[in-house]
Amino acid sequence: MSTNRRTFLKHIGLGAGVAATTPLMTSCSTASDEEKAKFIRESAERVPAMNFNMCGYAAPKLEKVRVGFVGIGDRGSGAVQRMTYIDGVEIVALCDVRQSAVDGAQKILADAGLPKAKEYVGSETEFKKLAADGICDLIYTATPWEWHVPVGIAAMEGGAHAALEVSAAKTMDECWQMVETSERTKKHCVILENCCYDFFELLTLNMVRQGVFGDLIHGEGAYIHDLDYWHFNKPQDEKMTDGAYYKMWRLHENTRQANVYPTHGLGPICQAMNINRGDKMDYLTAMISEDFTLKNRIEEKAKEDPFFEQFVGQKMRGNMDLQMIKTNKGRTILIQHDISSPRPYSRIHMLSGTKCFAQKWPLQHIAFGHNVVDDAKMKELEEKYTPEIVRRVGEMAKKVGGHGGMDFIMDWRLIDCLRNGLPVDMDVYDAAAWSCITPLSEWSIANGSKPIDIPDFTRGAWKTNKPVQPDFSAGGGNTKVRNLTDANAEGQLSV
Repeated sequence: MSTNRRTFLKHIGLGAGVAATTPLMTSCSTASDEEKAKFIRESAERVPAMNFNMCGYAAPKLEKVRVGFVGIGDRGSGAVQRMTYIDGVEIVALCDVRQSAVDGAQKILADAGLPKAKEYVGSETEFKKLAADGICDLIYTATPWEWHVPVGIAAMEGGAHAALEVSAAKTMDECWQMVETSERTKKHCVILENCCYDFFELLTLNMVRQGVFGDLIHGEGAYIHDLDYWHFNKPQDEKMTDGAYYKMWRLHENTRQANVYPTHGLGPICQAMNINRGDKMDYLTAMISEDFTLKNRIEEKAKEDPFFEQFVGQKMRGNMDLQMIKTNKGRTILIQHDISSPRPYSRIHMLSGTKCFAQKWPLQHIAFGHNVVDDAKMKELEEKYTPEIVRRVGEMAKKVGGHGGMDFIMDWRLIDCLRNGLPVDMDVYDAAAWSCITPLSEWSIANGSKPIDIPDFTRGAWKTNKPVQPDFSAGGGNTKVRNLTDANAEGQLSV
């Protein structure tokens, strides 16, 4: 491959393994858009042979899970903190470009009475040394998005399971790289979609599994979050390493006309609809509004601080983008994304079935007809359908924290699965299917909202794959929680 072609692929966020076989999509506005759309579609149409079906795969049990962390900013340091509470975890490695970040994580370990971890500090590729050293069973990645897949690939190639913050991948090519590497190495590649473990989402998932909803018809999810403060919280040091986002990476990401962050809303719906395990997403169509705010905010900030002049004149993503998805079983999904409008936070999380309806935002309610249930009935439903995982660790999760506890439930469940040799709740096919909405929405938007097929990363196995039940019916649920003063002798809180 020529250097120019490789440089171009890197520039648009695609890997070097994409073949050029299909004609250019002529409805894009510029040659650059045409080339970008071409490579997105070519990679979406790949159908590599399945090496091994990772859905339902139970990796060998790990009595102790040796964990290494790559990227120790806001999310990464929170993950280190949460893992100190989980018995059976040894935090053995810390990796970041900043010594100060690693020092902060070492203090977290010391405060928890845990031994110091090995440090990997310096260049942006220090994670390769960590992976190659083979000291980790799990490498947990909370870097900027562009590094998620490179770190995950290095982890699996080095013999460790990979846990990737959301979104797991930015491009179609990266989605396939995750899938093919996970299948070949038989290492889990888990997308860390914490919203799948929020309390209402788990409640409604259990109700779906118990047949309360009847047949699911439609779902809606979103990430609507005014990130103005975080986008413009400029690092103050010369190396651009502090602030809300390292080197302002998230503001840079918002030059992309796509849903760059689809999984918070999509993940819980896909679990409820058994996507990749009895159903699959067939195709989507997407559209995006104009940018009514980001351009103006950048111009305002540039008048105050010359630093922001680099963003002036760039075409920023529109305020609201939407994806409409049709599944093979005839269900529909609507996903929304807006991070630049002044409006309240919402993930929506709505499920509509033939017998029941539920929605979380702006008010949490359930209905079996025209009217929502009253408080007494809501309490009755919660008592009956709160899943075992919440009964087992929910109160502990609230004490540990992390978005109200859902982050801790996610981490605890992952470790419990690895320690007990259980299939993980969110496998590499979920990571790929949920993340691919970004490039596919980009293609659809560039082509006048035309529909585009969503790849079947399971390559037909969705027809026979079985849903994972986080209810301990297959075992597990025995991982204790440490360093909580009111935990009982079995490592569980009294509830």
